[in-house]
Amino acid sequence: MRRAYGLRKVGHGGTLDPAVSGVLPIALGAATRLLPYLPGLKAYEGTIQLGLRTSSDDLEGEVVQRTPVPDLTVARLETLLEPFRGTHLQFPPQVSAVHVNGERAYALARRGEVVHLEARSVTLHELSLLNWNPELGQISLRVRCSAGTYVRALARDLGEHLGCGGALAHLRRSEALGFTLAQAVPLENLDLDPRPPLLDPLLALPHLGRRHLTAAEEVDWNCGRRLSASASHQEDEAVAVLNQEGRLAGIARAVAGDQLQPRLVFQAES
Repeated sequence: MRRAYGLRKVGHGGTLDPAVSGVLPIALGAATRLLPYLPGLKAYEGTIQLGLRTSSDDLEGEVVQRTPVPDLTVARLETLLEPFRGTHLQFPPQVSAVHVNGERAYALARRGEVVHLEARSVTLHELSLLNWNPELGQISLRVRCSAGTYVRALARDLGEHLGCGGALAHLRRSEALGFTLAQAVPLENLDLDPRPPLLDPLLALPHLGRRHLTAAEEVDWNCGRRLSASASHQEDEAVAVLNQEGRLAGIARAVAGDQLQPRLVFQAES
């Protein structure tokens, strides 16, 4: 991305495992400062292979155990999925990017070390059964979840509940940080001339309130001065501030007294 667009500052909105395809939002230049304000919800479609346990909770890892898959019906699987819907605690996979004493868990796993990873609260807003293939022992699912959720861990935990083990066989991320596959660009398209056009960051900020600036307010905003709020906001709520042309001028934070305190100011005066 740096080479293609000639910009040094590049940031991304969440890593993808090497075997996973799909949406990876990338911010360029000043837009990297917006990443913390994008919605954290992510969506996936994937397939779980029952009947085995692996070192990484997917088929990329070493198979450590194989167990026959029990006879299952769609109704039984729907019952099994129910406890995983909503908010619950999840232990990350041993092979993950979680930090343990300053090191990534996957680095420790590669050295053969088994570490205790703290459970994290995750929320599955949607967990839908797409298909059950009893011949292959494979479950296909659609998942919409909070940031930090591991679908590999879900595959592992579903397999444990069935007593036969489970590992993620295939996964595609269909939504991330407010962007979808319909907006995604294949990586090889960066070599085209002209390069793919960049998306307006406002497309990923529909969840934020908006404050439109007048000509006089635009001068104040660029100097980092507070604005009066044009609508009611909760304290600390983030608000997208737009210039007279309707383009994003920055992000403000609602403070006491119906004021908006600048947090990010694009094209700020020196």
